[in-house]
Amino acid sequence: MNYSARLQEACSRLSSHQVDALFVFNETNVSYLTGFSGDSTVLLLTENGATLLSDRRYETQLQQECPQLPALVRGPDKNMYQLIEEAAASQLADCQSIGFEANHLHWNDYQKLAKSLGARTLVPTSAFIEAQRLIKDEDEIAILRRAVSIAERTFLSIRARLRPDWTELQMAHELESTMRELGASGCGFAPILAIDANAALPHAHPGSQVLNQASTLLVDWGAKFQGYTSDLTRTLSIGPPSDRFHEVYEVVLLAQQTAIEKIRPGIPLKEIDRAARDVIAQAGFGDYFGHGLGHGIGLQVHESPRMASTSEETLESGMVVTVEPGIYLPGEFGVRIEDDVLVTPEGNEVLSSLAKGLDDMIVFL
Repeated sequence: MNYSARLQEACSRLSSHQVDALFVFNETNVSYLTGFSGDSTVLLLTENGATLLSDRRYETQLQQECPQLPALVRGPDKNMYQLIEEAAASQLADCQSIGFEANHLHWNDYQKLAKSLGARTLVPTSAFIEAQRLIKDEDEIAILRRAVSIAERTFLSIRARLRPDWTELQMAHELESTMRELGASGCGFAPILAIDANAALPHAHPGSQVLNQASTLLVDWGAKFQGYTSDLTRTLSIGPPSDRFHEVYEVVLLAQQTAIEKIRPGIPLKEIDRAARDVIAQAGFGDYFGHGLGHGIGLQVHESPRMASTSEETLESGMVVTVEPGIYLPGEFGVRIEDDVLVTPEGNEVLSSLAKGLDDMIVFL
């Protein structure tokens, strides 16, 4: 990762936001800009460069992970805001407008920050670093490809080993352990394994429901690799699918295909959402698709941009988004199909290659 270039870009954008400096408190944003994997660390950006503010626990780790960056490290006799006050005295003498991440800093912390900075003016910024994270570089895309590949191989392994006495929790355990065996650092998020009516809950939690030879099984999972996470969903029919499942599955698949075909730079995100939503509504299931079509992925499983009917952004080359329409029938089952899609200069590339035709989703135990 070219962290130097990321920092340079962030510092160069300060003036356009009418700030002389910016305190970055969000751990993911600090990691994105520096490669630091710890916590309890603040990044100070000025037009002249960047400084990390941390504590003694991370002194060696900072030297290992961020050798190019100066760091101020506090001992047990100081808190973070005392360290910020010291940094302000030495590095912000000519700075009056100081930015902070308003979408991440709690009110109590804001008050402490204001006290540390004295007479300087605090300026709220929103999604300053997140805007930079929207577009993935070549290194990020390569890592996301690996995260997708690990997730796919994990799914195929679990699918081949499904047993009629497994509970949702047992499957979740098998999924995570398999992912680690295949090279992931872990799950990118708590996986969803939902049997039958549980799958009608879009964010169901794995429980004690037992798989049988006439179940439906929704699996929403992602592998974390080098800090980045994939996010996929497939819905299986255990045994021959019912006519109802067959109908719903084909509608969801068509909705996803229709949406993916529209993905290219310059297209408003809400148009992509509408394309999928129209397919589902025309089939009579509009009331059973109650969430947005997708979201960005990267260091976090849910990143900008958000693909929904209320979105105002447009797609840009280099974005990586999920496309995940679903139909959720209370008391019956739910079907969701999700893939990770890279926006390319010419259109798009679906990073995931797992089969998703209905015939490929039928499993006999």
